[in-house]
Amino acid sequence: MPSFDIVSKVDLQTLDNAVNTVKKEITNRFDFKGSHVVIELNKKELVLNIEVDSDMKLGQVLDVLISRSMRQGLEATIYDQSKEPYQSGKVYKKEVPIRNGIKQEDAKKIVKLIKDSGLKVQAAIMDDIVRVTGKKIDDLQDVIQKCREANLSIPLQYINMKS
Repeated sequence: MPSFDIVSKVDLQTLDNAVNTVKKEITNRFDFKGSHVVIELNKKELVLNIEVDSDMKLGQVLDVLISRSMRQGLEATIYDQSKEPYQSGKVYKKEVPIRNGIKQEDAKKIVKLIKDSGLKVQAAIMDDIVRVTGKKIDDLQDVIQKCREANLSIPLQYINMKS
């Protein structure tokens, strides 16, 4: 039976390249001359730590980060910006977790979306992967289209298409 997997994976090398590009651009920008700016990527915990002088500069760094990441082929939704920045002395700090893998509640949303679509396919949650199987490849392609149209706020990739 034809099948494919729905995953949410981030290529660490591409992410590292995007972060390094942001560091270069920030050091060359005139409005950041003489400012305290630290951007660190923790690859083990998949967390981006940002330190800047002011709240406004934090917003600018995040804008540059998202635009450079999108140019590298990463989606803007890989950055979980739900945590609020906090002030430590004269420095604003923000931790930005990187979304890698599908969480259980997101996987349940995807399965519910597939079941509500009325297509003759089965969806199964396997750790951080959702496997979709069906009798026709056209049904599987319809599932991919439904997932793209739905605003799930997580970056999804569709891999291992087998017929």
